[in-house]
Amino acid sequence: MAAFSSCENRSYSVRLLSQESFDTTLNGKKVGLYTLKNANGLVVQVTNYGARVVSLWVPCKGDSLVDVVWGYPSIKSYLAATDCYSGPIVGRFGNRIGKGCFAINGKGYKLSLNDHGNHLHGGSNGFWSRVWDVESDSSSSVNPSITLSYLSPDGEEGYPGDLKITVKYILTETNRLKVEYAATTSKPTVVNPTSHIYFNLHGNTARSICSHVLQIRASSFTPTDSLLIPTGEIASAIGTPLDFNQPTPIGKRIGEPYQPLIYGKGYDHNWVLAKPLGKVDVVAAVFEPSTGVEMLVATDQPGLQFYSGNFMNGKDVGKYGQKHLYRSGIALETQNFPDAPNHPNFPSAFLEPGQVYKQSTYYEFRLRK
Repeated sequence: MAAFSSCENRSYSVRLLSQESFDTTLNGKKVGLYTLKNANGLVVQVTNYGARVVSLWVPCKGDSLVDVVWGYPSIKSYLAATDCYSGPIVGRFGNRIGKGCFAINGKGYKLSLNDHGNHLHGGSNGFWSRVWDVESDSSSSVNPSITLSYLSPDGEEGYPGDLKITVKYILTETNRLKVEYAATTSKPTVVNPTSHIYFNLHGNTARSICSHVLQIRASSFTPTDSLLIPTGEIASAIGTPLDFNQPTPIGKRIGEPYQPLIYGKGYDHNWVLAKPLGKVDVVAAVFEPSTGVEMLVATDQPGLQFYSGNFMNGKDVGKYGQKHLYRSGIALETQNFPDAPNHPNFPSAFLEPGQVYKQSTYYEFRLRK
């Protein structure tokens, strides 16, 4: 156990993962574990294997802290896990591209296929499987941060151009975990990275997320076919089980016989956010009554993918010996729309040489007593 004090001089006890459990070398690059703490007691641990968030301790009822993200106790566990999307940055293109195909200036490109004949989260060896470089580690400063980078070479997973991406994690004194992205390319390409943290606001447990109360500021979504590839339509969510404009328990309507829910085996959809494009604004809130933990999600992106853990099966064992059971975690992926390169009516995902892709997202934690 490791203890530290908050700005209110209270001592919190948290089970920090050890750096030694992540010290290794993969493909000639060093893997490590990095810890950021703020004055209020929040702690986040990040590994440069996949630029992953592996722990995130936040205040809860009972004047204590809970770890609200999925993760594994060691790099060995991450390498052996059946779910490779626990906590990393995914890309180049997060979410799906239909049949792994798109065209730029009339030239077709074919990506690797890893999801029923489609391309998912950057392919079989996307960003999640790469060892990122640590460009800076300011863990001892106010608003501690760590900046990670990865150079994706031309042709990796079928994508054109050398893509240089940086991701900066910042833990603020206002209890925000900020994620700031930037990317440049040597050739015209597509880009849509996102964070794939699994949250469970019960903390340190595998209890169902169906009791979480969710709100999403969106009146429409992008319908899909049975393989979750968008049709190109933008449809109204109002009055459907995908309407979360009012705070609603996740489990309340998840089993209704609604075709999008049947395709997704629960929630696994992209919401069209009700905000100006490019403006950072709060777009979602999640609250767990039993712990009092509330999380706000803010982003400058046009879409939010909410995934309710429909394929979790208990085969993976987490940091505290808990099995990652069915619907025991949620992902809230700030993003461009899935399959955007193939739908001119969707926001553009194309990046040209000389341009800089940028994204800003944050997760803010509050305690409701």
